[in-house]
Amino acid sequence: MALRAGWCGLWGGAAARFLPTTRFFSHGSNILSQSNNAPQASFFPPLQKMMLPPNAFQGKVAFVTGGGTGLGKGMTTALSSLGAECVISSRKIDVLKQTAEEISSKTGNKVHTIQCDVRDPASVKNAVAELIKVAGHPDVVINNAAGNFVSPTERLSANAWKTVVDIVLNGTAFVTLEIGKELIKVQKGAAFLAITTIYAESGSGFVSPSASAKAGVDAMCKSLAAEWGRYGMRFNVIQPGPIRTKGAFSRLDPTGTFEKEMIGRIPCGRLGTVEEIANLATYLCSEYASWVTGTVIRMDGGEYVSMAGEFNDLKKVTNEQWDIMEALIRKTKGS
Repeated sequence: MALRAGWCGLWGGAAARFLPTTRFFSHGSNILSQSNNAPQASFFPPLQKMMLPPNAFQGKVAFVTGGGTGLGKGMTTALSSLGAECVISSRKIDVLKQTAEEISSKTGNKVHTIQCDVRDPASVKNAVAELIKVAGHPDVVINNAAGNFVSPTERLSANAWKTVVDIVLNGTAFVTLEIGKELIKVQKGAAFLAITTIYAESGSGFVSPSASAKAGVDAMCKSLAAEWGRYGMRFNVIQPGPIRTKGAFSRLDPTGTFEKEMIGRIPCGRLGTVEEIANLATYLCSEYASWVTGTVIRMDGGEYVSMAGEFNDLKKVTNEQWDIMEALIRKTKGS
């Protein structure tokens, strides 16, 4: 079985309707390892409060795949805290139930659980039928379930490739198509959101199945934004940069050395937090973003552009070295 994709984070809880917003947003970035922060990180502190007003999702139904852990748990907590009736799904029902109880106890709102293997169209069909039965047709659909592992591509078996693509691309498609068709039947709109990754755009060695599948998800969402807007559906994508989680980091960075290298190439000087992704996710799924569709938003502290620029490594040059270089450059003028 493939492992959870990307650098998702442990969730410290979002704001509840019944308690001050700082109560649930006082964890997240604090409990994660941030000791490697660069000095400039002090200019970019993660804001630890909800962006949207209370009850922004009152009366709304939200369905989140992979909702038991990491980003899925974080986004579900945020949606529930803003009044949504949430339904979370994954293969592991015990994890789902524990998460649902935890979130519900904080927010006072019901969180339903549905076991589902997104790779299996029959399982997805049954899960969607159960979703409609227990909560009604969803207003928000977040495709967050994913799988990933690092490996030299030449070591991948056909089954390894297929496992990742089945979870990431086919699973997202199965959920989207099944729910979309049901929404079309009842003439109800909804906001769809997919969580992909910054290397969906650039590609990346050692995670080629994930990069290929995530790129496909991006393309699917943009395609459906163009086609299904007539049915009242919006489709957007968040491409998170590195966000530390216990699960993902233990599998994708077991020695801890890669984290230091990542922070060194992030202009904002720190990793992201689940709260930041959750705030963006709730905005994109809310009525405040009703004119936002077909959009892919990169949220990575500037990592992508830092790696992409041909001369960005010149930031390592000292002032004294620049003096020498400028003198040499001036001598070449006119030649």
